Amino acid sequence: MNERVRFQLSSAVFVILARGPEICMLQRKTTGWMDGWFSIPAGGLEAGETIRAAAAREAFEETGIIIAPEALEPVHTLHSLTAGNQWLGHFFRADEWTGTPTLCEPDKHADLQWRRLDNLPDNTIPYVRQALLRAAGNEPYSEYGWNRNPGKIISNSIGEQPS
Repeated sequence: MNERVRFQLSSAVFVILARGPEICMLQRKTTGWMDGWFSIPAGGLEAGETIRAAAAREAFEETGIIIAPEALEPVHTLHSLTAGNQWLGHFFRADEWTGTPTLCEPDKHADLQWRRLDNLPDNTIPYVRQALLRAAGNEPYSEYGWNRNPGKIISNSIGEQPS
């Protein structure tokens, strides 16, 4: 019996906390990945966890707010290739939550800012910037870091412009 082995991707979740025209941005530090750059509340899935539940958990762990998973609106999926690894980013928007966003992981984040999409920090992680702008334009899907040649997949470096 032939068993087909399927390729598996890791997934990350991102939460766009929207307060009117502004979104909550967190500046990363001492994580080993894009330290000093701004992102939004984000993280990985845990075993047995749904994507929405992971997003609600990450928002709580990083900012202290409580969001019902069903209140998270899926707004964008990003198929990304960074540092030689491909993964899926699931972006959710939340307009309502309980609590006030604060820095709950000061060992991982240096700053919390509310920013408009037309005034994101210059040092916003490029794939996060791309996904935020595509989500705002009602584009449900995009790709980042892929550059196609016939028969080959080549990744861009993290600092290059999104594709």
